[in-house]
Amino acid sequence: MKVSGVITLALLPLSCLGAKKSPSGGRFEEYHARSQSSAPLRLDDASYEELTAPPRNHSTIVLLTALEARFGCQLCREFQPEWDMLCKSWARGDRNGESRTLLGTLDFAEGKGTFQKLMLQTAPIILLFPPTSGPNAKPDGQPIRMDFTAGPQSAENIVGWITRQLPEGTKPAIQRPVNYVRIITITTTVLGTISFFSVAYPYILPVIQNRNLWAGISLITILLFTSGHMYNHIRKVPYVAGDGKGGISYFAGGFSNQFGMETQIVAAMYGSLAFATIALALKVPRMSDPTKQQVAVFIWGGIMLGMYSFLLSVFRIKNGGYPFHLPPF
Repeated sequence: MKVSGVITLALLPLSCLGAKKSPSGGRFEEYHARSQSSAPLRLDDASYEELTAPPRNHSTIVLLTALEARFGCQLCREFQPEWDMLCKSWARGDRNGESRTLLGTLDFAEGKGTFQKLMLQTAPIILLFPPTSGPNAKPDGQPIRMDFTAGPQSAENIVGWITRQLPEGTKPAIQRPVNYVRIITITTTVLGTISFFSVAYPYILPVIQNRNLWAGISLITILLFTSGHMYNHIRKVPYVAGDGKGGISYFAGGFSNQFGMETQIVAAMYGSLAFATIALALKVPRMSDPTKQQVAVFIWGGIMLGMYSFLLSVFRIKNGGYPFHLPPF
């Protein structure tokens, strides 16, 4: 009995050392159980060191952020809802801990020491610490860093990045909450639109079937695009410009330059010439009174002469070497 007591006392320090070492292997189970009730894990300097210190038989993914308004990190506040949703989806999809991965958040307010130790000047940043023991261990155990150089990221993008870094296995999918407000808004809008058209259909149908309306819309569209409307949008041209003499220039010299108002003036000239031609070809011949018909011919002919003369003068502005012109311009 005495010998067994001596042996027990001799082995007691070794058993204490073994008991001290066992919690390092149970870190994952402890924090995984905590993440099931509150995801993501809210870390401070001490818990961050505990989760990331080797040896690790699990992966640890930490978002280093600065959420308080005094830090002025707008990107941090924009990304935080996506990160929270990712962590909650991961916790629900990995209840048994098959992925051997923990996700946590370290805010600057609780982790100033860690930020200083890592010499971080920007946020947010995601660090992924691979396991240092086990079948998927990486001997160096150095963290893999993800910076937000492209701006805010979605939860799906982060999961894709995590999937590329972790070994094959369980990767819980993102479960976005149902947006009931959006569903109600869309449903109300659709029902309201259907109701409106059901009531207004007898009044709207004649307008929609009006050939003159569609002809007018088509002509206006054709005139705008043939006069350079799309060019203005592509090149972002100014509406007008100064002529260098205290006045305003409405036409830009050269065929590769154009002003916004120039497009409208040219479209008006094209429209006037088109309507004058249509009137002379269709309207004037149908007039029964010869006197009115003669007056109409002179009016529309004068409009054509004036507009074409103006068009030639504008063409001379665009091309200074053009030799032709037509009175009165």
